Amino acid sequence: MLNEVIPDALGGERIDRVVALATGASRSAVSAWIVEGRVQLNGAPVTGRSARVEPGDELVIDAPAAVAAAELEPEPDVDLTLVHVDDDIIVIDKPPGLVVHPGAGHATGTLVHGLLARFPEIAGVGPDPSRPGIVHRLDRDTSGLLVVARTPAAYETLVDELRHRAVGRRYQALVWGVPEPASGVIDGAIGRSRRSRTRMAVTETGKEARTRYAVVETFRSPVTVALVGCTLETGRTHQIRVHLDAIGHPVVGDRTYGGHRQSFEVPRVFLHAAELELEHPHTGEALVLRSPLPPDLVAVLDRLS
Repeated sequence: MLNEVIPDALGGERIDRVVALATGASRSAVSAWIVEGRVQLNGAPVTGRSARVEPGDELVIDAPAAVAAAELEPEPDVDLTLVHVDDDIIVIDKPPGLVVHPGAGHATGTLVHGLLARFPEIAGVGPDPSRPGIVHRLDRDTSGLLVVARTPAAYETLVDELRHRAVGRRYQALVWGVPEPASGVIDGAIGRSRRSRTRMAVTETGKEARTRYAVVETFRSPVTVALVGCTLETGRTHQIRVHLDAIGHPVVGDRTYGGHRQSFEVPRVFLHAAELELEHPHTGEALVLRSPLPPDLVAVLDRLS
């Protein structure tokens, strides 16, 4: 089962083309899925392949697992930085700009395609054939650490650890202004924004979400910003970005959640998954892995004083 939110770039496209892009399947296969009732848009079955989609539409595709797995081709040219590899897990230091798994608008060139070239045994790990081994995600422009399961047993254990909040995920973010108090907990349920379906928002009807934050360093020139450490207690879509915006301190460079300023241009969202702490799914060993800020974000800090 594939769940996608239509990005702005695909607004107005035919549904059959979007499904083909999301799955890598042929148009004829997609047409058959539509006839079989396997494709839903905003909760309703799609009845014709020429229907048009809009940004923020929610697409659900019940693609046959064998078809989806077979059409996901390994791509050895996808560059991967491996931080930890053993028989059960892989930890990647994801660069900015790399999409984690195939989806609408990103049928090739994802982290998953690169992983399949290096670790073909992950095919079929987990319930979604388009996301083999993937137990958590990072946004396209977020860099840093991501753990992937190599076996079904490791997958189930890691998912359980995440569900019970036994995986420590710590991020570094540069935010506008200086949060007060200097440390605290942001506790606000997150769901789809009523104003824009491509955004998430703090909302009473959303899912529970908690983020711990602490100011690490402040800068006053040429702009007032703060480097903040954030720890996820839950893992909702865009959680850190939404929560920091909700307290009036959006992430620098975040065009979606109010963090873009022409007065201080940055190459991307200043958000980095800096530390990952987990219990090894097979040995039970406590693992703590760290990733330094990448050069593009270090260069941003070098401009501040």
